[in-house]
Amino acid sequence: MTAFDHRKYQPFPPVKLTDRQWPDRVIDRAPRWCSVDLRDGNQALMEPMSVEQKKRLFLLLVDIGFKEIEVGFPAASQPDFDFLRLLVDERLIPDDVTVQVLTQAREPLIKRTFESLVGVKSAIVHLYNSTSRVQREQVFGLDTDGIKQIAVKGAKLLSEYAARYPDTHWTFQYSPESFTGTELEYAVEVVDAVTEVWQPTAQRPAIINLPATVEMSTPNVYADQIEWFCRRVARREALLISVHTHNDRGCGVAAAELAVMAGADRVEGTLMGNGERTGNMDIVTMAMNLYSQGVDPCLQLGDMDRITRTYKECTQLPIHPRHPYVGELVFTAFSGSHQDAINKCLSSYNPGDYWQVAYLPIDPADLGRSYQEVIRINSQSGKGGVAYVLDREYGLQLPRWMQIDFSQAVQRQAEQEATELSPTAIWKLFKQTYVSCKLPYHLEGYQVTRRDKQDSLVAEVSIGGEPVSISAAGGGVVDAFVQALQAQSDHRIGVVEYSEHAIGQGEDAKAIAYVLLSVNGERVCGVGISEDIVNASLSAILSALNRSPAAAQPRAA
Repeated sequence: MTAFDHRKYQPFPPVKLTDRQWPDRVIDRAPRWCSVDLRDGNQALMEPMSVEQKKRLFLLLVDIGFKEIEVGFPAASQPDFDFLRLLVDERLIPDDVTVQVLTQAREPLIKRTFESLVGVKSAIVHLYNSTSRVQREQVFGLDTDGIKQIAVKGAKLLSEYAARYPDTHWTFQYSPESFTGTELEYAVEVVDAVTEVWQPTAQRPAIINLPATVEMSTPNVYADQIEWFCRRVARREALLISVHTHNDRGCGVAAAELAVMAGADRVEGTLMGNGERTGNMDIVTMAMNLYSQGVDPCLQLGDMDRITRTYKECTQLPIHPRHPYVGELVFTAFSGSHQDAINKCLSSYNPGDYWQVAYLPIDPADLGRSYQEVIRINSQSGKGGVAYVLDREYGLQLPRWMQIDFSQAVQRQAEQEATELSPTAIWKLFKQTYVSCKLPYHLEGYQVTRRDKQDSLVAEVSIGGEPVSISAAGGGVVDAFVQALQAQSDHRIGVVEYSEHAIGQGEDAKAIAYVLLSVNGERVCGVGISEDIVNASLSAILSALNRSPAAAQPRAA
């Protein structure tokens, strides 16, 4: 006997909608976006973000172009309350950005929520309660009228408390949580009762959010639910229909796209799909899907290196190398036939033409990626297993991006010598390619002090043979060093990837650091080896700069 038994599950019932209209519709403009990274995304982290991390992510979301950002659940969390007050007190909320907060339909929580928003110019107060059959019967033990009364009471309290703060422009939002598990007729009944209290107008609409709290069906069924609801809900002209899909079936983006076709005006989600279980709908993927069809996503995603770097540093989550649009390998072809087709298409492409390149749905340059990344040699094929040899013979554990970069040097060398390279020759080539790059930048010495979680760095660097003293403070030694180098030069420098490990053991052990820099938009790798990990890290950065054509002519001190 096995526990893997499909008979314990029931198929999700289809919606009776024989005249559905959404399949014939085309998305020709972006929906209203609302980022829920700082609330829904943050509560899903093993280690919730610090105030400084949340602030950094908030500023990134503003720069990307989000006009509605859910910043927390201030009545249920003191850190969320304090963060919202920080945004207000430091005047970090632009006039064209509306913050959103979540609250349950309970008066103490609603009261505390409005207290957290004192001084905010514009805010969305997001009220919710669970309406699904399973929640009613097994969690709350209430009938349909009892659940509806919770929503109505909460709606009245929102109106009463908002009237006490007339200086803020209030927008009310209601979610029948677990909408997909709620009978459609009942969902409309509850929402109509809530909007009867609020009396929204086309000039001051209410937001009705219909979440797939758990993704329970195929995306077409969710689209049917949205279209059915939009046809029957009262005051439709005074409502913004919002969707908040999850990814339990792996279809969160598809469900949101079909929901927009079915009549939704607004989409909530997170960067890279962060969220509980399998995550929320990935706004980056959906926005880039629109972009690839010639539709303005109304978000600025061109500096993808900065977006992914900030996301990883704030959430402490990795990004899969095959993640749509942003993964390390999504614009990489290892297949020879793919490489040949891409190369031929790129050779015939002229700037200004419509993009039509085999195997590349969008131009990598639009996201700050270079064409050098597109056609690369697989590090595991062809030239004797470069990564395996360096690990086995010399203890080097090259990250994948370094494997790919170095394999190109190995291929060139092997083609020149018309033979297989020995482990000794590969190790010599590795050192020549990365470690021996000491001009025009060379590290002479450094001093680091740490205070209040900030590293202050003073470094002596030889630039073109001339000694230069540089200094900066940052969230770490690497961050401080990069800032100091940027201040010294005219180059835009950013750390895209970083890795380090020890070589050997005991007294003879050394540290090796690998870095992938973005220098004026071009990616370049560097390596540093030293008895001191800080020295190795700083040397790796200078190694990359020395290998970058963009940094070949540094600005003199």
